[in-house]
Amino acid sequence: MRPTDIELQQVPGRPALSGELLLVSVTRPDVAANAYVGGLHRVGRDGVTAWTRAAHPSGAPRAGDAGPDRRQDSAPAISPDGHWVAFLRSDDGDPAQLHVMPVDGGESRVLTALPLGAGAPVWAPDSCRIAFTARVPEPGRYGTADGEVTPGPAEEAPRRITRYDYRIDNVGFLRDRPQRLFVIDALAEEPDPEPEPLTDDAASVADPVWSPDGETVLVAAPRDWDRVETMHADLYAVPAGGGMPRLVVRTDGRAENPAVTADGTVLFYAAAFDGFARAATNTGLWAAPLDGSRPPRRLTDAESVDCVAAAGPPAPYGDDVLVVVANRGAAELRRVPRAGSEAALAELPVLTGERAAVRSFSVADGRIAVVQAGPSDAGEVLLGDGDGDFSALTSFSEPLRGSGIRPAEEITATSADGHPVHGWVVTPEGDGPHPVLLVVHGGPFAAYEWSLFDEAQVYAAAGYTVVLGNPRGSAGYGESHGRAVLHALGTVDADDLLALLDAVLERPDTDADRVGVMGGSYGGFMTGWLAAHHGERFRAAWSERAVNAWDSFAGSSDIGWTFTGVYVGEDPDEQRKRSPLTYASDIDVPFAVVHSEQDWRCPLEQAQRLFVALKEAGADTEFLLFPGEGHELTRSGKPRHRVQRFEAVLDWWARHLPVH
Repeated sequence: MRPTDIELQQVPGRPALSGELLLVSVTRPDVAANAYVGGLHRVGRDGVTAWTRAAHPSGAPRAGDAGPDRRQDSAPAISPDGHWVAFLRSDDGDPAQLHVMPVDGGESRVLTALPLGAGAPVWAPDSCRIAFTARVPEPGRYGTADGEVTPGPAEEAPRRITRYDYRIDNVGFLRDRPQRLFVIDALAEEPDPEPEPLTDDAASVADPVWSPDGETVLVAAPRDWDRVETMHADLYAVPAGGGMPRLVVRTDGRAENPAVTADGTVLFYAAAFDGFARAATNTGLWAAPLDGSRPPRRLTDAESVDCVAAAGPPAPYGDDVLVVVANRGAAELRRVPRAGSEAALAELPVLTGERAAVRSFSVADGRIAVVQAGPSDAGEVLLGDGDGDFSALTSFSEPLRGSGIRPAEEITATSADGHPVHGWVVTPEGDGPHPVLLVVHGGPFAAYEWSLFDEAQVYAAAGYTVVLGNPRGSAGYGESHGRAVLHALGTVDADDLLALLDAVLERPDTDADRVGVMGGSYGGFMTGWLAAHHGERFRAAWSERAVNAWDSFAGSSDIGWTFTGVYVGEDPDEQRKRSPLTYASDIDVPFAVVHSEQDWRCPLEQAQRLFVALKEAGADTEFLLFPGEGHELTRSGKPRHRVQRFEAVLDWWARHLPVH
């Protein structure tokens, strides 16, 4: 896979399923347009038809209304009566607006013209109204008028900030544009393009879902309607016709992606924690009555079951509930008994996702539509049932497979203290011995998966053996595994990574004298840590968007005010002890410092401080800075920057770890 082959990654979104109709959005990077483009597709057992526009120039003929090359359609939702499809459309990079069209195709009709766009649509039981959330800016901000004046970004009034939680990476400032709930009549002859929100500007709400009677909309909102800083979120019922929100479920953590069953049970995801200590806690499935008559109960085991809330709300299926669970690099669709109490992972049947990653799913009429990624694809649509009988209906990744995808081989090792370590190795063509790259993931409470990783493929195509490990601190191996690095970063996690690297270096097709280390975010932290403490193991290092100094991270990162205390502690001496910056003078291998200009998760000063310290110590170092990007550059940054970054990575390793 070459850097420009990212254009071949066609990524399906969450499917919409109703009767025989199955719709999915498909998005891909377009380097020429420097944008993400795509459309809606109808998926059937007899093939795939473009519903609004093709997601790739070689795609099927358009079945609905066409649009320009920089159009992106997403988030399809089919009305309960099966007559209408609501979705989001963004033209030429403008904010996405809500559209609706008949299921038999034709021209879509735009429903909103909100200055910052609309969120994903959720149909009411009456198939007429739609609930959604949208950020509403203060007058005079983000291109809106303040009286007769519309100031530009540099002319806006100063922001008055009184709280820690005022911004978030990849989103921006929060308190001058709260996310509010809207309900509109989608079938009105002349819908109001700028409807009035149902919630006030005191709290940002998320994840709307209708009550079975269509009278209220359930939303997740910060505890006590966000009066003070909090990591907790509860569930509130908002009258669809207007009125005060009512607390429905007070959680033990942070509620996400609720669903309401026909019998009035609220199913939702939440991780249980105290205070601000949300990090490295498994997300569980919970249930509570809609009338608030009983407290919520957890339906999954806190230690072994980590639900993936981003895959979609929990879905009732007979006597069970379907959820996606992270497990040893897989994201598996599993059945959870509704009557069970804290069911452990081993008790939950797997429907699909073994040695794969279920990205999203939907359920209708006993059928289950799944988007599932594997080691050689970015996601395909599967259709199946509760017995686990699934069939693949799409081949979106066929062009990508033709680019020369290398297999990912599962590997295990034993750490210095006897702990088992799990990961993968991706090898290039040829007998070798090949130079080796140890690539460390971010998080740290995240994981490499049984799914396509474009970085590993690009490096392997260039001739490098790529080692991908999930050391202690990673998710999907039990909560205690994830919490093993709290106040212990750079200890057992470093041991685990080096043990996995040693296991790979025993192979005859690897060259133990030609090894590099690289990673981003926590992986960038670990790159600096290993280069300083185990530099003799590596020829060079590439560290990007890294945490290098905990003392300044605590006050400059969007999450630093909570994350630092959980992972490192409040003691300044301990923070310095756990900071790669402290050991900059011990780094004597060529070291690349790579960062994004608008990174608010690991702010730019983290890179600047390390670069200056390395320069002062006389190290061979370079600083690569990407303008206008945030923390998510490698995953969702501008397509041209993603390609340029790949080219810079390959150039760095060609100079410092050449392939013979």
